[in-house]
Amino acid sequence: MSKKVMVIDDSRTVRQQVGIVLSEAGYEVLEACDGLDGVEKIAATPGLALVICDVNMPRMNGIEMVSVVKQNPSNAALSILMLTTEGQPALIAQAKQAGAKGWLIKPLKPDLLLATVRKIAGAA
Repeated sequence: MSKKVMVIDDSRTVRQQVGIVLSEAGYEVLEACDGLDGVEKIAATPGLALVICDVNMPRMNGIEMVSVVKQNPSNAALSILMLTTEGQPALIAQAKQAGAKGWLIKPLKPDLLLATVRKIAGAA
């Protein structure tokens, strides 16, 4: 089972916080700075267990990124978890329709993040 997780967020601080939590739990963490960077890095990184993605980012937002990634048949099984300050039901529905597997609301709660990652991606 892969232990590679990609964190896509325009906030370096959030990427670092999520990275620390997951690294300490035994996951290999890769980073992307926005949706467009995420699409490129996902395409170049086989064997990802999970992608954790923000919604509000420059160049390409998280929901657009999910939609683009999920259009590629080779990403059909890739789980994507949204981690964002947004909580509107319409946005959550839009993300799930695009292919997101779950939705967590910031601020980051390390225990909840780790439990969710383990549930979706498997224990490290």
